[in-house]
Amino acid sequence: MYQLYDIFFTLLHLLIVGFNLLGWIWKRTRRLHFILVLLTAASWLVLGIWYGLGYCPVTDWQWQVKEHLGETGLPNSFIKYYADKITGQDVPAGFIDLATSICFAIAAFLSVYLNFIRKKNPGDNYRQITN
Repeated sequence: MYQLYDIFFTLLHLLIVGFNLLGWIWKRTRRLHFILVLLTAASWLVLGIWYGLGYCPVTDWQWQVKEHLGETGLPNSFIKYYADKITGQDVPAGFIDLATSICFAIAAFLSVYLNFIRKKNPGDNYRQITN
């Protein structure tokens, strides 16, 4: 049963990471993307006050499952864990944290920009009228 939980949390993680990085692209998902970005930032920064900067409850739950499966020495980061697994190397945690932070900041900026700052094209009104 724990193996199914591990697969579930891996898929959930990949979905969250992927949507955090790319959810701003599609007009229909931009509002949901902004909400997920806020929740992720709140987890990393607000829950991070008590549990450590960058805290993710999904990682916490998945690591509990992995410990039940006998894994030890798990890193603080899901992304570090899979970067190591995919490359077969011990990728420096500082590099992973920096890359994660930069990519997240870019996606968050794009989400804010596209949801709240960007003005509609003047031609958008014309296209709506004629369609």
